[in-house]
Amino acid sequence: MSEDAQKLAKAIAKIAQKDGEYPILQSHMRLYRSSDPSRPMPCMYFFGLGITASGRKDIMIGNTVYPMQPGQVMLPPADLPVITSVTHATPDQPYLGLWIDLDIRLMGELAIEIPAPKPAPGDELSCVNVITLDSGINDAVIRLLELHETPELATHLLPVIQREITIRLLHGPLGACLRHHLAQESPIQRITRILSWLRENFTQDITAANLATRANMSGSTFRQHFKSVTGISPLQYLKQIRLLEARQLMLNDRVDAGSAAFHVGYESASQFSREYTRMFGAPPIRDIRRLRETVHSASEISTQSEIIPARHTI
Repeated sequence: MSEDAQKLAKAIAKIAQKDGEYPILQSHMRLYRSSDPSRPMPCMYFFGLGITASGRKDIMIGNTVYPMQPGQVMLPPADLPVITSVTHATPDQPYLGLWIDLDIRLMGELAIEIPAPKPAPGDELSCVNVITLDSGINDAVIRLLELHETPELATHLLPVIQREITIRLLHGPLGACLRHHLAQESPIQRITRILSWLRENFTQDITAANLATRANMSGSTFRQHFKSVTGISPLQYLKQIRLLEARQLMLNDRVDAGSAAFHVGYESASQFSREYTRMFGAPPIRDIRRLRETVHSASEISTQSEIIPARHTI
């Protein structure tokens, strides 16, 4: 483990003293601790920065697995359904990680102001990026964590440090990819707009052809770019966000399975149950019961912060 990762792990462990999820700084940052490996968990990643400080975690996007080791950073380009699992963690050396929300509008404004760095030889644009944490970002993240102890300063310093992190990202090895992502008519930007639209309209009757027309692309071009960004087909993406939303409704709003299925756009309760079981490893009632027991146990041992089931975990 690098010295930077060790410093970050120590700062996270100071707040996250028990296993669970810790939203801090008005939930702009979330900390994660696990003393044991975990089973694969489907969830959503949104535009932000995920960092592994200790332990190891696998993140599957589409059919590709990204192993996250201490000191590594992931920056998803869009709202992505993923499957995560902690692969290395013990009580003495737990998995410790964090997530920071990024403001895409701020990044777009700064990308105009900041000269683009020259691409290094061999640089390639990739829709999912895993890089080594650099000292500048690491120090800024630690300063964010320290704001947890001084809430009276957090309101004023949080946006300043978030801005610093964004500037460092634009100057770093991800700068070229981020600028390509932010370009208004780039394929990635078009797909990103479709993903945002799907997040708001997933209950509608949607076809891949409709989405291609909305993106102003041919069907084959749309499918190619959509899969390059998300790792899956448009209809697979739609199914996964429907199932994730149904799970949240059942867990947080105590909606029954049939009502949740109808609410997210399913017409067949049996089809919903089959696809839910395939994705989460258990039928809806059993899965939600298991989740509630896990959340209840985590809440009993946590004395540091509110622990809630995550829509994204890193």
